[in-house]
Amino acid sequence: MKAIVIEEAGGPEVLKLKEVPTPKVKPGWSLVRVKGFGINHSEIYTRKGESPTVKFPRILGIECVGEVADTTEADRLPVGQKVVSIMGGMGREFDGGYAEYALLPNEQIYPVNTNLSWAELAAVPETYFTAYGSLKNAHIEKAKTLLVRGATSGVGTAAIKLAKAMNPSVTITGSTRHEEKFAELKAIGCDKPVLDKDNQVQTDDHFDTIIELVGPATLNDSLPHLNQFGYCCMTGGLGDQWTVPDFSAFVIPNGASLTVFESGVASSAEAFNDMLNIIETHHIDVKPTKTFDLAHTGDAQAALEASDSFGKMVVLP
Repeated sequence: MKAIVIEEAGGPEVLKLKEVPTPKVKPGWSLVRVKGFGINHSEIYTRKGESPTVKFPRILGIECVGEVADTTEADRLPVGQKVVSIMGGMGREFDGGYAEYALLPNEQIYPVNTNLSWAELAAVPETYFTAYGSLKNAHIEKAKTLLVRGATSGVGTAAIKLAKAMNPSVTITGSTRHEEKFAELKAIGCDKPVLDKDNQVQTDDHFDTIIELVGPATLNDSLPHLNQFGYCCMTGGLGDQWTVPDFSAFVIPNGASLTVFESGVASSAEAFNDMLNIIETHHIDVKPTKTFDLAHTGDAQAALEASDSFGKMVVLP
């Protein structure tokens, strides 16, 4: 099979297209024919050598969509079944989705029922499921106001679209470092785009719900913007910072709550299909911003890293 193999840390150019043996099934694992995969910031961090537990050579990719090609669990995962998979060590502990085939543990292969195209479905798993779980953890259904911190990211744009479907009356504010992206944010349902300058969101407003995608770099600035009894769900690390120095819980407003969402822990076939039902019922546009073929996976990562990046980048092998 063809796969993107990384043998050393570096820029996008270290992602090399190679011919490698197609994996064989083993007990508890099945083979997925990869029809598409999204590009994620965590894979860029790994490519740069910022994931010390990941050993090279490795096929990256923490998600994929496709069909079962060979199975060791025929009842649940018959050959030809449409499936998605995320996290669980993909692209880190074992080879991931940047390939024509991926050998994955059965327990993290999720059968799905959907009419989405492969390009659309490939834009969904990690991005939309992370947004969906974060919104659920932050009780979006009860919120009148929502702040999405890091709104132009793939998860940020997904959160805006899903929030409007899950709670049509919610007013959404989305932060970005680039004022020229305001029009794009408004086009996908963001009511009030605001600037994020030097990790300070440029608004005095307060919110029932905050989805924190920049992470520890802006958490201390986000929390004071919560309303009493509001919820902040910290999900992302777009700020490339993983701890909050000198964090004090007293920055959380009285009665408010700070929670987290981790997609790999919360994922299940039932949850994925519930989310896909929302997407299809509400006709949410999940088309990726750009698509690439396998040979240009490095270009896809570079596009996600670019300052004008907006939404999800997808590779269709």
